Amino acid sequence: MYLHIGEDEVVLLKDVVAIMDIEKTTTSSTTREFLKRCEEKKEVKTVGTDIPKTFILTVKDGKQAVYLSPISSYTLYKRACRQTY
Repeated sequence: MYLHIGEDEVVLLKDVVAIMDIEKTTTSSTTREFLKRCEEKKEVKTVGTDIPKTFILTVKDGKQAVYLSPISSYTLYKRACRQTY
């Protein structure tokens, strides 16, 4: 199953490790450092041109990717839950 995360971007639901609200999680220095390291390693992809609300962490074939999505974490969560039924 696929999860639509904005624009023309989809990810395999089985590859999703976490769906995180940017506003709530970036208050932590650990999360900010994690995102900074991912950016330095070129593992971050911005979806669309709107301000990101969510970051989605995926791992596929041992490779990590972080997607910055303009869709709320709650909406993505609901989409993911619908896919599992």
